[in-house]
Amino acid sequence: MTVSDYKKILKVIKNKNGKIAKYNKYNVPKARKCGTSTHKCCICLRTGGHVGKYGLSLCRHCFRENAQRLGFKKFN
Repeated sequence: MTVSDYKKILKVIKNKNGKIAKYNKYNVPKARKCGTSTHKCCICLRTGGHVGKYGLSLCRHCFRENAQRLGFKKFN
């Protein structure tokens, strides 16, 4: 279940407090403290291919697009 799926269901049962409490207890994804899903790209929010060196927090796709602007040089 993805994050967006559980939020859609909460809109459907928004007026039923008992069902919301039970749904939150069993179905809401838990907050991660470690692992790949904790590091996200600050531009596109991808979790894979993360470049965290120098405090960039970019995925590899966004890094390639913005590397020249950030001051990196391409070596041949």
